[in-house]
Amino acid sequence: MTDTVSITSRAATRIKDIMAGHPGSAGLRVAVEGGGCSGFQYDFKLDSQRADDDLVIERDGATVLIDSVSLVYINGSEIDFVDDLIGRSFKINNPQATMSCGCGTSFSI
Repeated sequence: MTDTVSITSRAATRIKDIMAGHPGSAGLRVAVEGGGCSGFQYDFKLDSQRADDDLVIERDGATVLIDSVSLVYINGSEIDFVDDLIGRSFKINNPQATMSCGCGTSFSI
């Protein structure tokens, strides 16, 4: 399996801004957890440490950390940041997802 997850320039800018306010952070951790209305849900949080099995993605001063278990579910995805009428949030464009909820935070494979 090729570990490919990309970050858009909008997402990189937002992650860099968030990290600037938290100088001890190693990056934004993107994880997949069980739950949500569609079976799995995305979790975004700042993490102070990198794990040995993390995929580390860097772009324009932003760092994303993805653990090896979560990577199985989001491999091939693009992490974006959207600012629209419903609000501002990170969005994962996941080609593996066969269904997602209306807000885009949960999905099924």
